[in-house]
This record gives sequence, structure tokens and C-alpha cells, in this order.
Amino acid sequence: MVRDDAGKCHLFYSRWKRHLGFDAWASHSEIAHAVSDDPLGPYRPKDVALPPRGKEFWDGLCTHDPTVMRFGSKYYLYYMGNTADHSMGDAPDPAVMKTQRWVHRNNQRVGVAVADSPDGPWRRMGQPLVEPTPGFYDALCCTDPTVTARPGGGYAMVYKAVGDKGALPFGGPVVLIAATSDTPTGPFKKQPEPVFAKEGVKFAAEDPFIWSDDQRCWAIIKDQGGYYTDQGGKGRSLVLFESPDGLQWKLAEHPFITSPEVTWADGRHQKLAQLERPQIWLENGLPAILFCAADETSNRSASFNLQIPLRMPGK
Repeated sequence: MVRDDAGKCHLFYSRWKRHLGFDAWASHSEIAHAVSDDPLGPYRPKDVALPPRGKEFWDGLCTHDPTVMRFGSKYYLYYMGNTADHSMGDAPDPAVMKTQRWVHRNNQRVGVAVADSPDGPWRRMGQPLVEPTPGFYDALCCTDPTVTARPGGGYAMVYKAVGDKGALPFGGPVVLIAATSDTPTGPFKKQPEPVFAKEGVKFAAEDPFIWSDDQRCWAIIKDQGGYYTDQGGKGRSLVLFESPDGLQWKLAEHPFITSPEVTWADGRHQKLAQLERPQIWLENGLPAILFCAADETSNRSASFNLQIPLRMPGK
């Protein structure tokens, strides 16, 4: 979410037709745009920020994993895109979709669109912002981008990378890579080794989100299996890291954020099947709301966006 100068809140989210099933995220997703007068919502769907634009484009038929940032007077919408195969039609066989998902996933690239307003129009690039490098950790695909201004100047990106060392179609290992640039639109220089890596674990984390204050950078990642703290048991959780420069990361003093669960305003406590894609909205430079994607079911048939208000310690 980003708030404009008039106070309007703009939420960017992934969506696709429910009847296609969860696997269609990799082939039929589009990034849509909703608005609200309050950061906590409710949000009203307004339009599609990045609609399909033709299979000849690198991001022509699928856009996913949005994160929106304001740097200076412009807005930057970072995302994953690919040019998927829609020849399966609007009612494809679920088994075919599951197989084809890997084809689409392994063609994912990172991109950015730029606008003078969150209402658009969004100017998309003809080429990806970040794409696979043969022989590198991202040789198979790149996705899940997050970008922040660095305290010392310039910009840092962290993205999810999938290598080609493991058996296809999954490939692997799956790691997180940091990169730097002098501008929000690149070129980004990839760091030589993964960040947040865990020795011996081939898929420890995903869904990074980074931000910065005047002194340091912060990151939330989705821990895939209790690899970073013991408070989440062996299950998934959200974990906090800190860094002086957006490149060298260590666990924060209080790293555990939450397991996949939520306490609603009426006091009801609910365990969720998924709580992922964490993003922080800052108010006056301080974390104010944690945005997540959530689902109540293991097959992800009941997904929704969640806004969790935060308060500073002692308040």
C-alpha cells in the first residue's frame, strides 16, 4: 500500500479467476488496484494496474507479487512477470494447469513500472529489471522483488532466486539475493552470495520485504520451517532482520514476529493455513501496519488481504 499527497490509500494486489484454481497464480495473475480513505480499509477495487499486454512481451500475460514504493515524486511498482501460455483456454484441466505452472514459474522475471500517481498510467519496461544469470543462483528464475532506499545513498533490492542445480521442474536451491543500484530503475548489481541463507537448507525463506530508516535497513522474511527462531516451532512464521546497508543481514534483537495466526478485532483467535507476502506501511517513518496475504484453507481457496495495526513498544 502507498498513500498519496491527498491522503488516499492505494493497495496493489495479485488476483486471478477463482475457478482456475490456485496454480493459475503462475499463468493468469494480474496486478489490480484498490483504494481506501483509511490505511486499514475497507479497500474498494478500482482498476487493473498491469493488465495483460500480449504474449510477445516478457510480462505480457502474467503479473504477480507487487510491491509499491514512492521515491521522490514518482511511484515505482515492482513485480514478477512472465509471458504465460493461455492456449489452455478459460476452463483448463486442473492436472494440465499443475504441470504448466512449472513452465510459467521457470520463466519469471523481475520488473518495474513507473508512474507520477498511484492511479497511473504505469509505464512498463520492454525488458526485465532483473533476469537470470547463467551459472548463478538465479539461473532458473527471479521473483518476489522488494526495494528500499539505502541510508548511505542508492537503492537495495532483495529478490527470490531459483537455481538450476536441483532436479527439474522445481530446480533449486531457492535463495534470496541482494542487489544495489544508484537509481530505482537500475541497473541493479547482484551480490555474489545469497542473503538470509541457512547452511544445508535448500529452501529456507521467501517473500522478503525490506525498508529503511535514517540509520539501518530492516527486513521481514517468511521462514519456511522454523529455521531462524524456535518460537515458531517447526512451522512457518515471519521473522525480522536488520542490516547497516541492505546487504549484510543479521537477526534482529527480537526476531520472531508471528506464526500463521491472527487475533481479530472482536477478540476471536484464528489459526491460518498461510500468512505470507509481508509488507510494512510506514507512518511518519515508523512501522504502522503490517500487510499480509492470508488463507484459511490448505488448498488456498479462500485467500484475502490482511492489515494488522502495529504499535511501538511501551505504547
